[in-house]
Amino acid sequence: MTDDSDAALVQQCQGGDRRAFEVLLARYQRQVFGVAYRVLNHREDASDVTQTAFLQAYEHLDQFDPNQRFSSWLYRIAVNEAVDLVRVRQRSEPLVDDVESEHGGPDALAAQGQSDTAIQRALMSLKMEYRTVIVLKHVQECSYEEIAQILDCAVKTVKSRLFTARQALRDLLLAKGKL
Repeated sequence: MTDDSDAALVQQCQGGDRRAFEVLLARYQRQVFGVAYRVLNHREDASDVTQTAFLQAYEHLDQFDPNQRFSSWLYRIAVNEAVDLVRVRQRSEPLVDDVESEHGGPDALAAQGQSDTAIQRALMSLKMEYRTVIVLKHVQECSYEEIAQILDCAVKTVKSRLFTARQALRDLLLAKGKL
């Protein structure tokens, strides 16, 4: 594989090259898992959503528009899978901070852990549409245009949801004394 751009890899996959899909999997698995985890706050569910998203992407590669970014298309599949899982289960998972920090001493780790937990709790209390835009913008660092593409809505809608989500998150953290 001399051309490793996403579009070229997708084209190779469509031609039957499974190794090309393995490259895409390796390239995006961590990011897709991160989106799913931040939306669901449950490691096993995020892992399931990640696997399902890649399976769906592989099965529907013929529907990929090469004028789009592959990552945006894949995130859209993952977000849809996560939202579907939440709708099906209609439950609220207990919050468990199982993400390990890799820097700082015990005091820094404790302070960072408390801050991360407070943010994650506040994030999980937001409506799904607001939680998703926060994760895509601030965790995955997607542009407004990419988020609009992922969520299949207008950029104006993304900006509005993001504004509302930030305000709600700020209010929740202020109420808990975390800001």
